[in-house]
Formats: sequence, structure tokens, C-alpha cells
Amino acid sequence: MKTRLTLLTTFAAVLGIIGCAGAPKGLGPLRLVETVDLQRYLGRWYEIARFQHTFEKSIVGAAAEYSLRDDGRIRVINSGFRNSLDGPYTEVKGIAWVPDPRRPAMLKVQFFWPFAGDYFIFGLDEAGYSWALVGDDSRSYLWFLARTPEISDELYQEMQKAARDQGYDLSGLYKVPQKPR
Repeated sequence: MKTRLTLLTTFAAVLGIIGCAGAPKGLGPLRLVETVDLQRYLGRWYEIARFQHTFEKSIVGAAAEYSLRDDGRIRVINSGFRNSLDGPYTEVKGIAWVPDPRRPAMLKVQFFWPFAGDYFIFGLDEAGYSWALVGDDSRSYLWFLARTPEISDELYQEMQKAARDQGYDLSGLYKVPQKPR
């Protein structure tokens, strides 16, 4: 329980800092996707790759489950295994919302009140909703998400190119181990 509280507190503090961070010097804000159908975005997403941060550095087999709440916000359950795919299962629950319906790709996510962080969708398979790129304007946070625990090398390279085109330095990109289905 103490580990979970520490993890939540650290994650919340980091997200609070993210919310205050702007784009790095010389880079503008991320160019976000124009439309997001939240009903299609709901469901399970696997982390294919990410930047490592304290709040999830030891987590492998990471996934996020999004579902609609009665109040219109989104229930978030981030889960994974500690240190190895055979390690202890862990999860953290939060909420997400779209502050401005005119900008559906610009969400806020909160795991610990009152801190909320940016969740900006800047890449998306708009036809099939099979993959997404999520980050923030500071370029400090980045997630490659997919509906399946594994993707093709071609798609992985396409996602890397899209992130680089948005000003991301991928030298710190970590490929998340996943349990194959």
C-alpha cells in the first residue's frame, strides 16, 4: 500500500509539473490530430514504447484501459507488472476529460487530486484506431500505444518518424516488454 501511495504521489507531482511546462525553445506546441471519436478511443491500449519516468520505470507489460463514466469523463486504469512480465501485477486508477470539446485531442488526466497533466493525441490511426501517439508540449513525455501488445517493425518506424517530425528526441525511447497474445 505504501509503495502504491508513493507511486501515485510521484506520478501526480510529475503530471502537475507537466501541466505547467510549455514547448521547448524553438518548438511550438504539438500539432494534434483534428478529431478524436472518444467512443472509438475507449478500450484497452498497450504501451509499445515510452519515455521512462519514475512513476512507471519499473513497469513492464503496461496497458491502459479507458471507459466512459456516468458523468461523461473517462475512467483510466493503468496497469502492468513490476520489474518483469512474471512480476507482481499493479494498477493505478484515474480520470481523464476533454476540457474544450472543440479540441478533442487535448485531454487532461488526473491520478491524484488536485494535480492533472496533459494527454495530447498527436498521432492516430484515424481509420481503425489501432495505434496512437500521446505526449505533451514539453516533449518530455511520450507514449506509443497500440490495441495489440505487438506491432510490426514498419508501424514502429512510422510512429518514430511521426514523433521526430513533432520535435521529439527519441534517444531515450524505451520499448516496453509485453506478453504476446
